[in-house]
Amino acid sequence: MKHLFGLLLLISFFSCKTEEKFIPRDFKSVEITTVLEDSLLSIRSMDILDEGSLAFAANNNSFGMLDVTTQEWQVSRHRYDTLNFSFRAVSHTSSDFFMLTIANPALLFKTTERGMELVYKEVHENVFYDSMDFWNDSEGIAMGDPTNGCISIIITRDGGNTWNKIPCSELPSAIEGEAAFAASDTNISIIGDHAWIATGGMASRVLYSPDKGHTWKVFETPIVQGTSTTGMYSIDFYDELNGFAIGGDYTDPEKNQANKIRTEDGGKTWELVAEGEIPSYKSCVQYIPNREGKELVVLGFNGIDYSNDGGATWKHLSDEGFYTIRFIDESTAYAAGRGRICKLTFKE
Repeated sequence: MKHLFGLLLLISFFSCKTEEKFIPRDFKSVEITTVLEDSLLSIRSMDILDEGSLAFAANNNSFGMLDVTTQEWQVSRHRYDTLNFSFRAVSHTSSDFFMLTIANPALLFKTTERGMELVYKEVHENVFYDSMDFWNDSEGIAMGDPTNGCISIIITRDGGNTWNKIPCSELPSAIEGEAAFAASDTNISIIGDHAWIATGGMASRVLYSPDKGHTWKVFETPIVQGTSTTGMYSIDFYDELNGFAIGGDYTDPEKNQANKIRTEDGGKTWELVAEGEIPSYKSCVQYIPNREGKELVVLGFNGIDYSNDGGATWKHLSDEGFYTIRFIDESTAYAAGRGRICKLTFKE
């Protein structure tokens, strides 16, 4: 009986113990420290390789590495057939770093300790790749503007050694004038086996695959669209259900109507949020890691904004302009833009 009484007390203790409530932070400022400066660069794509290094690629055939511990950096320029090209999409596996050019021809390079290797080339008058990401060390994806009636999607299943384009017969048809923006290398978001792709222009929709690119469907969005410069510029998912996308019209950067959307059902349906309020046009959105999908940061050439309620309301933190951002922990990120990469430290 004494043992039974003790067991009942133990059960009562655990049943009464309440789960600790998540409390969002309230960032009031962001400290910006320049760690790389090169006036010849315009950097729209970068990737955190590990805790100590960041890789990036840019215009003028340029790419480089930054040691985030020592803040030492180096920039290299790669020549291929005398072409002058720009990189707007990068990604990595545990062993290799990949860079993809915009415009015609599309050139996808794998960089290893042995140097650079061209692993994919596509020639077409309309070819223009915008973003790249990996599910795992074997399987990766890149997307771009339509060439033959559907959004261009290429897939690797062998660690990036070979890439194959998905035929349009296996993809949703593109709407006339639907494309994408190579603004921040965040047109693709991956969670587990899932992938979401944001399009923009005359139509701005979400292409979705639940199975690492084997099958696809398309979801409509209420974001502003209908001209070549409108739509989603960036998309991010915190988990399999909760996602956020932002954009607008970079030619009308003060407009804040129908430029921010949120989903809670994996992208099937989207709602407009913060209508008529900040932020206006932005080129990149990222969830802050380990913050239960409540805290987000968006940025563009017109500054940095922060939300701690899932994107319902926002606070403007800085007028400093950037194109893209990647977090390394819950309070620290790196942002890239014209001529520089900066360390961002968010403060309450």
